Amino acid sequence: MADGTPMAHDLDGELAFALSLADAADGFTLPRFESADFTLGWKDDRTEVTEVDRQAEALLANRVLAERPAHGFLGEEHGLQGDARSPWRWIVDPIDGTSGFVRGLPVWATLIALTHDDAPVVGVVSAPALGRRWWGASGHGAHVDGRRIGVSDVAELALAQVSVTFSAGWDELGLTGELAAIAQQARRARGFGDFWQHCLVAEGGLDVAIDAVGVAPYDIAAVKVVVEEAGGRLTNRLGDGTHLGPAAISSNGHLHDEIVERLRG
Repeated sequence: MADGTPMAHDLDGELAFALSLADAADGFTLPRFESADFTLGWKDDRTEVTEVDRQAEALLANRVLAERPAHGFLGEEHGLQGDARSPWRWIVDPIDGTSGFVRGLPVWATLIALTHDDAPVVGVVSAPALGRRWWGASGHGAHVDGRRIGVSDVAELALAQVSVTFSAGWDELGLTGELAAIAQQARRARGFGDFWQHCLVAEGGLDVAIDAVGVAPYDIAAVKVVVEEAGGRLTNRLGDGTHLGPAAISSNGHLHDEIVERLRG
């Protein structure tokens, strides 16, 4: 692939490669999850980590660096590798939802994104314990398990289904009360969390998903592609169309401006 602006046909091979990376990750992570064959540790920020996270990321990094040597690679566990100056960068969260993974909950996934000039253009979200995989690429639409998906057309909060992730970051911003009000004013509120809430927005099952404050590029880059290729929007709480965090709101588009305005602080 040339280092110019990515055209739709340029991304076919990269999407296929991303899906093959997801296959490799699933083949490693799912058996470890099913057998509970891992040791739990803690990061400095008091979030869980296992050797499965680190080993899965190393597996994917080795594949990318071997087969895409001109690309960069950013992972949650080991940071930036490869060509840091390349306009092409793979961004990976080996296990999004480690807290569920270690307690036997099936809501976890490997997130794989490719960015070009810091814009996500390919995204794969593979949740093998749920038996589901979402993917999208610029100009290719969004899919789950081979089926094309799209966001809902709900345009009123009183009719909407929303997912809200409360966190200490929202407390620090003084916006927990506003989050609670949004949840109370919606037709139905749930807390699906992590990648799943955004993928449900892309599928049309949810109309709005509000993530925790403190999310990072590896949490958001892949789901941003899926949501936007499904016809939705994903921004930070200020309405900026970035995958860099530190908060993320996805929606069907109709409700986005209202939610952002309420969470600007």
